[in-house]
Amino acid sequence: MLKGKQRAYLRSIANTLKPVTQIGKDGVTESFLEQLDGMLKTREIVKVTILETAGLDTKETANAVCEALRAEFVQAIGSKFTLYKKNMDEPKIVFPGHAPAKAKVKDENITKKGKPTKRSARK
Repeated sequence: MLKGKQRAYLRSIANTLKPVTQIGKDGVTESFLEQLDGMLKTREIVKVTILETAGLDTKETANAVCEALRAEFVQAIGSKFTLYKKNMDEPKIVFPGHAPAKAKVKDENITKKGKPTKRSARK
């Protein structure tokens, strides 16, 4: 489940994206879902267009696709909607304030046993 600031950050990313796939008159098919799932694994965020000939409601379709793919709904504007699904193996999008953990830097004045060295004790 996305938090408000996370969703806002994804919306800012989606603002510059172009739709990579579209839903036509056949609607949401099994092959479309497989293709979209592959795109989400690669990109993590995907924008989809629903053509007028499909005759589908944007938000209802987006929610149905999210449920089928276990993805997160980001936004729907007009006939376009954006989805997000985190890639657990190789994450591409890092949310602000959620930087990957860094290795601890060892203090030069501390020995392996955690005791101060003679140099640092003299200071």
